[in-house]
Parts: sequence; C-alpha cells; structure tokens
Amino acid sequence: MGNVNDTSSRAADVLLSDGTTVHVRPIRPDDADRIVALHSRFSERTRYLRYFSAYPRIPARDLERFVNVDHHDREAFVVEHAGGLIAVGRYERLGAGSHQAEVAFVVEDAHQGRGIGSVLIEHLVAAADAEGITEFEADVLPVNQAMLRVFVAAGFRIEREFADGVVHLWFPIAATPDSLRVQWTREQRAEARSIGWLLNPRGVAVYGARADGTGVGAALLNHLKGAGFAGELIPVHPSATVVGGRPAVASLRGISGVDLAVVAVPAEAVPGVVEDCAAAGVHGLVVVSAGFAEAGRAGAEAQAALLRAVRGQGMRLVGPNCLGIANTDPGVRLNATLAPLLPRRGRVGFFSQSAALGTALLAEADRRGLGLSTFVSAGNRADVSGNDALQYWREDPQTDAVLLYLETFGNPRKFARIARELARRKPVAAVASPVRPPALDAVTTGPDARGVAALFASSGVIRVDTVAELFDVGLLIAGQPLPPGNRVAVVTNAAALGVLTVAKAPAAGLRVADGYPRDLGPAVSDVDFVKAVHDALDDETVDAVVAAYAPALAEGDNLGVAELLRNSTAGSARPLAVVMPADPSFTVAPAYVDGDPPALPMFPAIEEAVRALGRVARYAAWRREPVGALPAGLAGVDTVAGGAVAVRLAASAPPGDDVVADELLAAYGIPVVPSRPAAGAAVEAVAAEFGCPVALKVATKPWRHRIDLGAVRLNLTSAALVQEAYEELERLFGRGVEVVVQPMVAPGVACVVEVVDDPSFGPVVGFGLGGEAVDLLGDRAWRPVPLTDRDAAALVRAPRAAPLLTGYRGAAPVDLDALADLLLRVGRLVDEQPALSALSLNPVLARPTGLAVLHASAVFAGLPRPDQGPRRL
Repeated sequence: MGNVNDTSSRAADVLLSDGTTVHVRPIRPDDADRIVALHSRFSERTRYLRYFSAYPRIPARDLERFVNVDHHDREAFVVEHAGGLIAVGRYERLGAGSHQAEVAFVVEDAHQGRGIGSVLIEHLVAAADAEGITEFEADVLPVNQAMLRVFVAAGFRIEREFADGVVHLWFPIAATPDSLRVQWTREQRAEARSIGWLLNPRGVAVYGARADGTGVGAALLNHLKGAGFAGELIPVHPSATVVGGRPAVASLRGISGVDLAVVAVPAEAVPGVVEDCAAAGVHGLVVVSAGFAEAGRAGAEAQAALLRAVRGQGMRLVGPNCLGIANTDPGVRLNATLAPLLPRRGRVGFFSQSAALGTALLAEADRRGLGLSTFVSAGNRADVSGNDALQYWREDPQTDAVLLYLETFGNPRKFARIARELARRKPVAAVASPVRPPALDAVTTGPDARGVAALFASSGVIRVDTVAELFDVGLLIAGQPLPPGNRVAVVTNAAALGVLTVAKAPAAGLRVADGYPRDLGPAVSDVDFVKAVHDALDDETVDAVVAAYAPALAEGDNLGVAELLRNSTAGSARPLAVVMPADPSFTVAPAYVDGDPPALPMFPAIEEAVRALGRVARYAAWRREPVGALPAGLAGVDTVAGGAVAVRLAASAPPGDDVVADELLAAYGIPVVPSRPAAGAAVEAVAAEFGCPVALKVATKPWRHRIDLGAVRLNLTSAALVQEAYEELERLFGRGVEVVVQPMVAPGVACVVEVVDDPSFGPVVGFGLGGEAVDLLGDRAWRPVPLTDRDAAALVRAPRAAPLLTGYRGAAPVDLDALADLLLRVGRLVDEQPALSALSLNPVLARPTGLAVLHASAVFAGLPRPDQGPRRL
C-alpha cells in the first residue's frame, strides 16, 4: 500500500501535444472550490458525456467525496494550468482487496484535443499499479467517440462489450510494448513541438536591453537584428520608447504572436518577466541572466521557483545562465545568443550544455567550415535539456546529424533510449566524460573508460574525447556519406604520410585497401592528384579515402587543391578525408553560399583523420546491423511476483546494502544453487542437510569467491573433511568466521554478470569471465537496458577473454545460448524493477550444457529511475 500521507512523488510537470506544460498532481481537499469552478465551465454536452446526465451542479456530498481520497483504493488527479484546474481523472477500486478499478476523467471544453486524457490515463495507471491494481474498467457512451479513441489509442489490450446503451471497456494496465511505444511517441512529439516553438518563433521579445545600447541585453538585441531575424522583434523596456532603433513597449500584455522571450535582466527581476510573458501567451524563455543555481543555495532556490513559475504558465525555459539558441534557416535567421554572428548554415544540430564554452564552440565550428541548422545552449539546464533537443532533431527535416557537448546527464536512461532511436536515422557524436562518481565504486566496478566507450557505441552514439575530435567527426558526418566498410585507400604525394596511415589504421579499426597507399610523388600536379583521388573514390574495393597532400615548397598553397577536391568530389558514394600537414591555415574555411558543397573534412595530421574515419566506420557498421528484438516471451517469468519481492527486499535493507537476490531471480526464471550461511558447529549440520559433497566459502567481503586466497574450499565429500576445512578457514580468517555452505555442482567456466546504474546510460548489464586477473584488466563488456536478442548474443562474445567460452586450446565450448538467455532475463528484471540499482551474479558456471548461478546479491536505491512510469518533465 502506498503512503497515503505523502503523494508528492505522483506530482509531475507534463508536456501536452501542443508543446505547452501543465502540472499533474493528486487531488487535495482544498481543491473543492476549484473543482466547482471547473464543473461550471463544462458545456452541457461535456457534463452529459461524463456523468450520463445533465448534472448541472455538484451536490455537497458528491463534492466531499470527490476531493477526499485515500490515494489507495481511490485516487484522483487534477491538471493545473495558469493557477486553475482544467481536468480531473480518478480511479476507484471495485471492492476491498479487488485488483480491478473503475476509471474516468473529464477535460474542460477549451482544453480538449490537447492530449490531456492520455496523460491522465498514464498517471492513473502508474498510481493504480503501485497500489496492487491490475485492471481498469470504464463505461463510455457510444456517442463519446473521442473518449473511446483515447482508451483504444493508449496501446493497452482493450476488451469491450455493448450493453444497456453503454460501451463497457476493460483492460490490464501492465505496460506492453505497444503502450510504451505510444507513450514514447507522444512524448517525442510533445517535446519536439515545445522546442519547435522556441527555434522557429513568429516573434521575439528582448528584456533587459538598455536604451543607451550597452550591456548584455543590448548585445542580444543587436545579434538578433544583425542575423536578420525574419519575424517581429520587440524590445521591452519600462520607460524608453525606442531601444536599439526599434520601437519598444513597456509590457507584452495585449501583444500577440510573440513565441520567444530573450531575458537579460537581473536575476531578481526575472519572475516579473515571467508574469508579463505569460499574459502575452509566450511559449518559452531564454534566460541568459546569471545568479541562479550556479551561485549557491539561494540561487538554486530562486531557480526552482523560476522553473515552477514558467511551467505553471505552460512555458518552457532555456537556461538560466545560458548562451542562447540559434536557427540558421533563411526563413527564420534566429541568433538569440551571446555570440555576435549567426553560425553558417548547414545541416548539423549542435547542443552545448556549457555557456562558457558555447561561444568558443560556435567560433570553432565556423573556422572549420561546419554549418549548423540549429544550436542550443542549456546553461544550468533547469528545464530544456539535451534530451529535448534530440527529440526535436529526430524529426527536423533541416538536420542530418547531431553534435553534443555534455557535462552531465539529467535523465541518462532516457538519453540512451532516444539517442539509440535517433542514431538509427541520423549520426550523433558526443563529447562526454567517462568519469564515474566515486559512490559507484563502493557498489560495483561498473564500466571503465573502455566500457563507457562501448556503451556509447552500442547505442549508436559516436563518442569522442575532446572538442577537436568532435569537430573532426562532425565534418565527416555532416557532408560525407557513411563508409560501407572499413577498407581505406590512401592517396598521397609524400611516402611518409602513406606509411603513417598504414601504421595507424589498425588501431582505428580500419584496413588499408589492397593496392594502397598510392604515392604519386612530390612533383605531381594538382590536377593529377585530384584525378587519383577520384579514381580511389570510384574503386569498388575501397570504403573510404584519405587524401594526404604536402606541397613541395613550404610556402606552397594547399587551399587550391582543397577547393578542387571540395567542388569535384561532392556527391561521391564514399567519404573523403583530406590531410594537409604543411599549412596551418588549412582549416580556415572559405566563404560559400547556400547550395555550395559542404565543407571538406580537413585534418592537420594523419592520426586525426584516421581516428575520425575509424569512429564513423564503426558507427556505420552498427547502423547496418539488424536492430534486434526484445524477447516476446521468456518462460518462467512472473513480473508481478518479482515486483512484490523487490518491494520487500528494498524495504528490508538500507539503500546501498547488499541483499540476497535468490528469490528475486527465481521470479524471472533464474535458479540459484541453494546455500546457507553458518558458523561454528552449525557448519557441519548444514552440510549434512545438503548432503556431501559441499563447498565452504567465507561469507564476508572482500574474501567471498577468493579461491586464490584460500577463502573457498571445494568438493568436501565427508563430514570430517567439512570439519577440517572449516578449522583451516578459522585459522586464516578468525575464529567463528561465517561461511556459506553450498552443494557442489558440475564444474564450468566461471563468469560474472553485473548490473549497475551508470551515470551516462542508466541501468547497464555487464558480462565477463570470473577471476581477479580478469577484474584487474577490466575485461567486462556492457550494454544498456533493455537488452535485445542481438544485444545479449553480442555481449556474451564481447569480452577479450571470450575465446575461453568457445573451446580455447581444446576445451569443450560452453552453452552460449544459455548465457544469452540468462542475460536477457537479467535485462528484463532490471528493466521492470526500477528500485534495483545494482545486481551481481558471481560466479556463474557456464558448461557445455546449461549453467549454474552460485551466488546473487542485489542493491536497492530506494528511489525510482527517472525514465520509469508516466510522462514527466
């Protein structure tokens, strides 16, 4: 049963289908007056469809029952917007202890058609599920087609029957692949729509521009004017009538068509701006003002209040303390940033969390000739985040590739999910730190730097280590085709550059194509060099080309060759990377107009070109792989029982403590070899109960599983041997040491399966072979949850020590399918049990026929993961 005294976790800010925000929360007794006011605004038809009668007013007795619920058998949610209620939904259990409940909701006429009904269903389902309800029922009049569509379109398995003039619906509320797909699709559309209002505004208001033309606000106004913003541009000033050569207004009240406000007033004045924007129907604010969360506790409180005020009025917030946003579309030409020039036009979306680095990043993009479609700097990221930008770029026809500069992940599991979906259609490259919070090391080793890189790769994200590498990859994915394989041709006029390519290619995962490198000699003409590059691009045995050119004279001009290549190789079926090491000015991109070929990927060193090509080739290989499928059915899985066990285990131990996970695994069809802890004389008694042969293992960390340190005794075939082994353990680890007694099982290759809540990806599943040496080398492979069949099969084969599983040096191969099945079950377990923060199966003995799990422990965080349950911001 939920905590009836605390329902705060059920409250959420939510985006509607039109991209505006509302607040959903459980009903309170003090909502009575607002419920009456909401009811008074319903049309007669809305009242009839909801209550099956005219129901002109709410009787006092009904009102008392409406607003007083126990949040267990009866729950109700209200939807708030601009200080008032616009909808209400409720469920009521059908009898004490029943797993069924009746559900109903009603939306104010003026707000119907905005997706509120589907939001209420999601939140009612989540609340009911937490209270042990498994099925919803509803009665709907046949003429209420809109309500019927809401239920049917939710993705649940709806059953229906018609009787007594009413359509009776019922459906299990457990999440299904269809219901999740519907939820995530609606989420993507709503988030993309909300960002679309900001990046494609009809009008922009600027707050904080001084009449004398000084200060940040005036700079923002000048940047908007200088970019040639296509819409209406309105300075807002308390007294001046003209600011920056533009007519100014004292307030936006009464002015329509302004979708975006750019705010540069002092932090304490921002709340007043929010009120003014709300009155004018503004969709979002870009707040460049500092003095919020980055300034300390008081600033953090001010930021939280700002966010509540903005979302309470249905708006989105970029920032505060951000660089701003930009859109290079000729029909928009929005430069609402602190950077003086609008980025050159291109087809790359660029997100930078850092405001401090944002200007430098834009300047570097321009210097390298990388054209952008849109740019977002989130600053303190109080609201709009990289995830929102990814949702927008997924469907944006002006964006073909995405670059991300990330410092932290607000919702890592959601990032992994939407990045994987986006990367199947458009390349995504990211600078992101592999550093793990120290607290994670106390729970599990987790992915190291190599593991983090593999996790990004498994999600289709091209991870780079530096900003320079981000632009190296960015130029390749922005204007070059993806390589169909990993064979690279090298055309050069300097033999040393060809030799370097041959040396560096294997480490990047590339193979130099047969017949290459092709050395043309230092006296080759520009025309002949370009022709040789064309020949390589047309070679069917080649997947990518490196053109490495060094002029014979130090004062030679490389740009002529570069321009010839850029203009003549556009439209090639294979990517081209150009290396020109002699001229430091090679990266200065020439000016070009819309319709010209994109900038040529140019590099000062072979190593950089090969590294970037290798990363893009790995991404292209990932995209060519089949997507894989989530397992439709795994025998022996009981999600409901597993949830009950997880709740009990989470309540039985403080967050962060290990608990025995045998019962939880059993609910997912994963048997664990039985074991019992014992000490002293009880050891022999437990061994007798199991029957010899048995094993004794020191129970406490760090000795558990350490056979190399004498903490494990195996194959004890008699009571005397059990007694002797325990006495030896006492001499090594202390009198009365607690051990685990376990029946012996058939031998196998020791493996380890782990789950950890990674800061970059949320829950991830790790697999590797057992042993301290393997742990020391960090030989774990990782994949983010949920695992598909292809993920599981690849994970088993990914560790460097995986040949030990496939018959190394004459050993019998183990059952790889059984290991993959185990990983699928673990992946499903962690996906369905959000309170679980870590899980360890160590060791798992893999054999030619099947496997055995000898030990399993779990750690519960006590807090739900942010990407579980109904939509929320």
